[in-house]
Amino acid sequence: MNEHLDSNRQPDAAPPTFPTTMPAPDAPPAERFVFSGRGSEYFRIWIVNLLLSVLTLGIYSAWAKVRRLRYFYDNTTVAGTSFDYHGKPLAILKGRAIALVLLVLYHGAFQISPVIGLAGMLVVGLVAPWLIWRSLQFKLYNSSYRGIRFGLRGSAGGAYFNYLLLPVTVFFTSGLLWPMVHQRIKRFQHNESRFGATHFSFHATVGGFYKTYLLGIGIWLAGMVAIMVAFSGSMMALAQGALSASLVLTILALYTWSFLILPLFFTLLQNLIWNNTRLGPHRFTSNMNWGRMCFIALTNVIGIACTLGLYTPFAKIRAMRYRIESMSLLPASDLDEFVASTEPPGSATGEGVTDLFDFDLSL
Repeated sequence: MNEHLDSNRQPDAAPPTFPTTMPAPDAPPAERFVFSGRGSEYFRIWIVNLLLSVLTLGIYSAWAKVRRLRYFYDNTTVAGTSFDYHGKPLAILKGRAIALVLLVLYHGAFQISPVIGLAGMLVVGLVAPWLIWRSLQFKLYNSSYRGIRFGLRGSAGGAYFNYLLLPVTVFFTSGLLWPMVHQRIKRFQHNESRFGATHFSFHATVGGFYKTYLLGIGIWLAGMVAIMVAFSGSMMALAQGALSASLVLTILALYTWSFLILPLFFTLLQNLIWNNTRLGPHRFTSNMNWGRMCFIALTNVIGIACTLGLYTPFAKIRAMRYRIESMSLLPASDLDEFVASTEPPGSATGEGVTDLFDFDLSL
């Protein structure tokens, strides 16, 4: 509103606003994400991928990754259309080979000399932001929806600022700045991402990240304190012969609580990130529930342990289905209005490095 309006003139009415979780009245209805993958189908892909990767000493792992991603993309739909993955196994294999050579040289440097090892560590640290940035480009460029590819621009300078300089501040502040750094990293990733010619945008604040971290840490500490207090009381009340059982139960309770806090934290993070992400005028929502996520995580672990790992693909499908189907797209207009644009293809070398170090860039 113009702050210099004449005093005798009534200001124009402010434009109507709508809650972040609801579209405008004349907008198309909300479109929920749907995941149609099944454990029995994915088990066949998983077991073949595992056996062939072992028999080929890891060479087949690049093809295994493409098969896995294509299965998950093909079975994830929104507004009646599934996603597509276009990554090439040979490109990923070359990237992994280069990444593996870098990793071997890095470890071998310490065997030669501590000084050479530190120099190698410095080189890896300097190269890592560029590799992460190029890996993000590769992932997005090889993903599409309705024939339109995603992409990521940004710059090498932005990658070094967010993936190197900011994390260094975390080290010198004993971790106190990590929520702020995490927010900046997600802002860089989302703001620089594109779907065709349409920009994503990220609106979560630093304060929102601090609240999420503090809530997660606070609940974890409260549970740990409660367990220890209960154990102290049991030590005073129980007979000497029962102390060993009490100690075992306490250790199990501490382990279980530490395990269950992770689903809580990831639930809070997914909701925070996607409830504050937009694609042009279109909004996303995520309504993951911690109790449901904890139940899935706990039963998945029990299933994997009882089947000696054979339940792993079923566990993956259960967790993925809940995460995906907790999300919705709130379109502000017709989804056919997107226009394709050309994006850089990214680097499979970066993709290989993030695979080797198991980086999860989604959160």
